[in-house]
Amino acid sequence: MKIIVCIKQVPDTTDIKWTENNTIQREGVESVINPYDLYAIEEALKLKKTLDDVEITVVTMGPLQAEEILRKAIAVGCDNAVLISDKKFAGADTYATGKTIASAIKSKLPDYDLILCGQFAVDGDTAQTGPSIANQLGIAQVTYVKELNKCDGKCIYAVREIEEGLETVKAEFPALICVLKGMEELTRPKINGIIKAQNTKITVYTMEDIGLTPEETGIKGSPTYVSRAFRPEHDRGKCEICTDCNVLADKIKEFGGISNE
Repeated sequence: MKIIVCIKQVPDTTDIKWTENNTIQREGVESVINPYDLYAIEEALKLKKTLDDVEITVVTMGPLQAEEILRKAIAVGCDNAVLISDKKFAGADTYATGKTIASAIKSKLPDYDLILCGQFAVDGDTAQTGPSIANQLGIAQVTYVKELNKCDGKCIYAVREIEEGLETVKAEFPALICVLKGMEELTRPKINGIIKAQNTKITVYTMEDIGLTPEETGIKGSPTYVSRAFRPEHDRGKCEICTDCNVLADKIKEFGGISNE
């Protein structure tokens, strides 16, 4: 069974800097693996422990410095790593990002069974990239997944959150799963894993390698853009403390919270 885990490098700082195109500046900023993607890796590792002949390839799109997070994924138990990197990818929105990653998978990793992604990225919070990849590949997708509870080699059973509670769904391979944060403790790297990560060759693919053109990637290939980026102003307003229940009731009535009838 071949699993692809798509991860993202996100800034590990509260001092976010923006480019002239209103995208987050990533070069020169300390970065970490997106927290939701850590749980996608964890679900892949759980499948590797319970099934025979599982191979996990971790994939990310970003600048060359994103190689660091790929090595962290190798250190905890992933087998291979692919970096999709090209200056022409800069400024890509979720559509262009999904198309780029899907093109890399189609052209370089076509014999996959399962793709795992984090549901959200903490630097964007759109929850669109995973579904965009699935749409570009034309495969089934299951979102808001809390855990994977069974796999028979041909399909996967996933427990997902819905408004009414939880439901278990079955998806036949190939499929893409978007994972929420879980409650389990994440796997920690061991010394052998760290040594393997240091020695693993990271495969790098450029725009030409995956068969795309400048018009399909980056800002040119993005139908949406950020028109303005800013920090919201914090206005907590005025607060009045009521210790008398009758006064509180009158205040609530004043603001229309209690009917006079």
